[in-house]
Amino acid sequence: MAHDLAIDSSKKETLLRDLLKQVSRLFYTTLVVVPANVRDQVGLAYLFARAADTIADTELIDRPRRLGFLHRLREQFVSEHLDWEQIRSIQQAVGSVQHDSAERILLERLDECFQLFLACSLDDQHRIRRVIVTLTQGMEMDLNTFPDAAPGELTALKTVDDLDRYTYSVAGCVGEFWTAVMCAHRKALVDWDVQQMSERGVRFGKGLQLTNIVKDIAHDLQKGRCYIPETMLTEVGLKPHDLLRQDNLTRFRPVLSKLVRLALEHLDQGWAYTMAIPRHETRLRLACMWPILSAGESLKLVMSSPDLLSHAVKVKIPRSKVYQIMAMTTGTVACGYAGTAYWGHLRKQIV
Repeated sequence: MAHDLAIDSSKKETLLRDLLKQVSRLFYTTLVVVPANVRDQVGLAYLFARAADTIADTELIDRPRRLGFLHRLREQFVSEHLDWEQIRSIQQAVGSVQHDSAERILLERLDECFQLFLACSLDDQHRIRRVIVTLTQGMEMDLNTFPDAAPGELTALKTVDDLDRYTYSVAGCVGEFWTAVMCAHRKALVDWDVQQMSERGVRFGKGLQLTNIVKDIAHDLQKGRCYIPETMLTEVGLKPHDLLRQDNLTRFRPVLSKLVRLALEHLDQGWAYTMAIPRHETRLRLACMWPILSAGESLKLVMSSPDLLSHAVKVKIPRSKVYQIMAMTTGTVACGYAGTAYWGHLRKQIV
């Protein structure tokens, strides 16, 4: 059977370079700097996560069917053997309705991604299995918590614990995966306390996700999703529906400040994680520095935005700022002193 054949190197190149670049230019930019012997595992896990995300977000398919397809995809990572028929059914049903050509190509080539997965070592397969199972559970939680994609049917997370669980399952778990892969393949990390660094990695991921949540508040509200816990809103006399009105931004600011501070505390742990990477592992350091510094710049915009609750305005750092971060950190060869000075200066501007 064709699926049992080893995938050739040109196909692998097309998937892990060209397709990844189309699906996410920003992630691809970071991936290019990741050391070669861990790049494929990280890239492949990202493609699977993106495929799952595409299934979860395909509004042309009703929610129960999307949950069904997500479950089928997760089964491939839980079961000992791949079910190629199930994989094909996901490809045909979800791939055919994609408007975005990159996401359609990704789903059309999902079977090839699984061929690449089978070519990984058993240990790497186990690491990818674990992270994709957790991520898909987070996506299911999302679909079950927020059943209606409309601002008139707004649903909110109830407590800060719910928010913490959510940020772990859609991003924090990636910090565990990253740590496990790096410790297994990079000799320079042989002395790392995997447990401690894994915990820091989790907080690193949570910080990035919290940044996305505060940055995309208005956009998510339009989809009927409020990730700001009701308990936090109640403290300032607000309800989730109140966030649909831009004139409530002033009343919302104390809650926003708390969430931004929490994001910064998580990202501080991410910075400690980055500085624990030996100086000569320049590529690995850069791959961690870039998302943290970009998140910091985003949080600065969030705190200064007068239109945060307006869905007509997208809070986003310009690409030139991303390139500036990359140039500064690469120019100083991921120097901890220069990077930490930048991070410290940035933090002071945020809160």
